[in-house]
Amino acid sequence: MPQNLTFRGFFAQHADSLIAAAAGFFVLTFFTRYSGIGISPDSVMYISGARNMNAHKAFTYFNNDPLVAFPLFYPTFLGIFLFITGIDPVVLGPVLNGLLFAGLILMVGFVVERFTFRSKWYKWFVLLAIVLSPSLLEIYSMLWSETLFIVWTLVFIIAYRHYIKTHTVVALIIVACITALACITRYAGVTLIGTGGMLLLFDPQLKLKNKIGQILLFGLISISLLAANLIHNAAVTHTGTGPRYKSLTSLSENMHYFGTVMCDWFTLSPHQYNLAFTITLLLVVGFVAAFLYHAFKKRGLYGSYENIIIAFFIVYGLFMIISATISRYERINNRLLSPLFIPLLLGCTYWIVSVIRKQDKKLRRILMVLSLGIALLFGYGEVTTDLQRYDDQSDYGTPGYTDDTWNKSELIKVMKTHPDLFKPGYPIYNNACEAFYFFTGKSSVYIPKPTEPKQMAQFDQQPHGYIVVFNNLPDPALLTVPQIQQHKKQLKTLYQFEDGGIYEF
Repeated sequence: MPQNLTFRGFFAQHADSLIAAAAGFFVLTFFTRYSGIGISPDSVMYISGARNMNAHKAFTYFNNDPLVAFPLFYPTFLGIFLFITGIDPVVLGPVLNGLLFAGLILMVGFVVERFTFRSKWYKWFVLLAIVLSPSLLEIYSMLWSETLFIVWTLVFIIAYRHYIKTHTVVALIIVACITALACITRYAGVTLIGTGGMLLLFDPQLKLKNKIGQILLFGLISISLLAANLIHNAAVTHTGTGPRYKSLTSLSENMHYFGTVMCDWFTLSPHQYNLAFTITLLLVVGFVAAFLYHAFKKRGLYGSYENIIIAFFIVYGLFMIISATISRYERINNRLLSPLFIPLLLGCTYWIVSVIRKQDKKLRRILMVLSLGIALLFGYGEVTTDLQRYDDQSDYGTPGYTDDTWNKSELIKVMKTHPDLFKPGYPIYNNACEAFYFFTGKSSVYIPKPTEPKQMAQFDQQPHGYIVVFNNLPDPALLTVPQIQQHKKQLKTLYQFEDGGIYEF
């Protein structure tokens, strides 16, 4: 009987979150129903890593080389589900991501229900904004590690709030273990170490001696799995995370790119991108000011969910801007910043309920109408973007290797229907190894770069092999077919289509 009462109480308190979670699952399923889960080159690395683990090939990707460019937990996560269900990650992807998205929505509802100032109307706005979020629907439509990492950030926030209430060593160890798993899901998980360290450092309830001890304990446990991962990488490839290059973008450029993503999330049009730098600056200053206010002035709110969320936004946001200025990777975009969508939404709105309640009746009504109007405009912007995206995906499929550009490719059709086209024992060169593996299950190597003498020498020494060129993914850094003909005089065309060709030498 008490268990029934507990279940009923939980359902009554979180019925709206459960409904929103179910809605999120079905919305995502709706978006991926045409062509399945979206597959990018990174996705292929994860998939091949999961398959190789189940085939007892250790932590390797499709070329049987060590997997070092990405941390090991997400491929392991996919591999566990492959082992348990026997269903390949590509097939299981829509259901798995749907469950992760639903779990994320449920946790957000749990957190908002425990804000200092609560309102059902506010909670419903937040839940609906997440269910319809173009940012998150893009992420969860793809087989990417962000889908799991974003969940870890919410688990971290909930666990850290529990630690704040108890300040026990056991609670801190739990937070550290969650952080450790996040660090080997994405290397950006180090931001959770920074978030936890910053929260411990400014914690008004901890004395200096306790702060030092708890920061050291938290840091050592949090970094442990990542350190082991990097040591493993160094042992097998002599690099910690694979080759890294100096950034080509300045600090101001990265602040601008950060701001353009924020403009998209605020449902502003690209015409407002001229405000991007200013928006970034205002957000950083505003969130830092809010954190310091809670740390030194309004200390009763320091351990609140709201302040933990603010702390994560500060650390992750600054980490992305600064790291993009130091190290070269893809331009700051929705995917890289997606863990910030929920902290941004909550951090920019949590105070509205308390401000409205403190006003007299007349002003309260005015503020409520104003807030409702802004919420409706925001919702309209999200729905408009979602409808456009759904229209595209229902016609062409989820962007990536499962869309119609690839599904209806004559080149792909030939390789699928002629599995013995490539004789075993001979190298296969192409300009998209991930795509080649995804459609054939075979390993390959990249066509050499004319600027790399070592690659060219190895290529020239090969007496027999195959060339596959995908015109969908041109890479000007690689040899072209006419240039290859200069090195391989006996180059023979096996198949030639508008979207590419297969050659033998």
